[in-house]
Amino acid sequence: MEGTLFNIFAGLAVLSALLVVANPFNRNPVTSALFLVTTMISISGLFVLLGAYFLAAVQILVYAGAVMVLFLFVIMLLDLREGARRKLNLVSLAMGLMAVGALFLVYKSSIDQTYGSEAPSHEAVADAGQAEAKPVKAVGSTRALGQALFSPDNGFILPFEIVSVLLLVAMVGVILLSRKEPR
Repeated sequence: MEGTLFNIFAGLAVLSALLVVANPFNRNPVTSALFLVTTMISISGLFVLLGAYFLAAVQILVYAGAVMVLFLFVIMLLDLREGARRKLNLVSLAMGLMAVGALFLVYKSSIDQTYGSEAPSHEAVADAGQAEAKPVKAVGSTRALGQALFSPDNGFILPFEIVSVLLLVAMVGVILLSRKEPR
């Protein structure tokens, strides 16, 4: 059952992500934003299958809710006309493909560094299980997430604060750019 749900959520996430970028049915940016909402909800379904219920709820509330409202606000504020949209050119396509390739290489290297180049064998897992029983951590719980983010040893409190300042600066910049001059 979990395999079937995984295939449904993963397929829906990939299909709707492709429709965000290249929608042959409609070139309206609002339609792309709604497909992005579908992608985010599908990803939250994958989080539920992993047992990370908090992350699934945050994915829906923050990303599918608040961030998409912000995206739609910007789309409506820009008021893009059909003729004013940029055409796809070769340079932007090449840069996009290079960016996707670079992100893939970063992702692959982080997976290799985290899990190593080879997976543990079944015998090694069985031997480790017989040697000593360790307490199981709740991976998807809010306590585990809070300890991973804010622990003083190896937490992410500084990057977390840097991201919050960057988001504040971006929000002030958007407000200043969208403000109309008084007559």
